[in-house]
Amino acid sequence: MAYEVDARGLSCPEPVLLTANALKQHQGEVVEVLVNEHHVKENVRKYAVSQGKKVTIKEVGREFVLTIQ
Repeated sequence: MAYEVDARGLSCPEPVLLTANALKQHQGEVVEVLVNEHHVKENVRKYAVSQGKKVTIKEVGREFVLTIQ
């Protein structure tokens, strides 16, 4: 089961900071980040990749689910 970060409606850099904190606290676990803005999705994706993580993105309606492992 993945740890979930709900960053919908938040402005950068807050979603990236929440993601960084989740990755630090849940090392070795899958982290899912929920966002609803394209630029926020890209910022979270870029951060996760910069940390050596694999990111898959699923679009659900007008929202995005980033699965980071």
